[in-house]
Amino acid sequence: MTSKNIPDSLIIAGKSYHSRLLVGTGKYKDFAETRTAVETSGAQIVTVAIRRTNIGQDPKQPNLLEALPPSQFTILPNTAGCFNADDAVRTLRLARELLDGHDLVKLEVLGDQKTLFPNMAETLKAAATLVKDNFKVMVYCSDDPIAAKQLEEIGCAAVMPLASLIGSGMGILNPWNLQIIIDNAKVPVIVDAGVGTASDAAIAMELGCDGVLMNTAIATAKNPILMASAMKKAIEAGREAFLAGRMPKKPYTASPSSPTGGLIGKT
Repeated sequence: MTSKNIPDSLIIAGKSYHSRLLVGTGKYKDFAETRTAVETSGAQIVTVAIRRTNIGQDPKQPNLLEALPPSQFTILPNTAGCFNADDAVRTLRLARELLDGHDLVKLEVLGDQKTLFPNMAETLKAAATLVKDNFKVMVYCSDDPIAAKQLEEIGCAAVMPLASLIGSGMGILNPWNLQIIIDNAKVPVIVDAGVGTASDAAIAMELGCDGVLMNTAIATAKNPILMASAMKKAIEAGREAFLAGRMPKKPYTASPSSPTGGLIGKT
């Protein structure tokens, strides 16, 4: 979004986006609902699990790109379901072939099936290989400020620390680590995983995150389309609040909204 007085685009790998909400494409009842939710959210970047979604691998099955054409959306292929660096790199090389040389990708290398927490050793290994292979890498990572800085130094285009476990809806469990990552990053910081409702997204943006990526929070809501609309507004409100600069917290000092000087009967 762009406020009236402050140009405020999200810049990733040299490209400008007016929306700071990135959305996933899984868990919807069909591609028609996926399309409607994405349009309602206002998102321009949509992430696609290459191992789980057909974008041309199987010509006999419905193709997601017919519902979300690359001419209208930036497709962000991801490595969901990969548990080591080699599989992740192989998956994204396949995605680049399927998408005619597209090089903006989302890397995630998971540690185990139960928590889906990132395996940072394998993530760092895969990130280094992909950057050398001229990919523009947006990378899912733990909320570890040291690991986030290492990924930035490798050359990743954005770091994407989790708020909480993928699909948990628990919101931001460690805002302090997230704040350290934001304060020290020179690349965009996109919260990825764990957002459950609009207030979670707003809090991430108020902290100073550059954007939020979500899927389950929208796709599994009772009304996904209405939730997509709510998330759009939350991202915009949180960003405006961050830019405005909140008042300082004063836990032991009350401050009246109206001035006390010049009251009738007071000298």
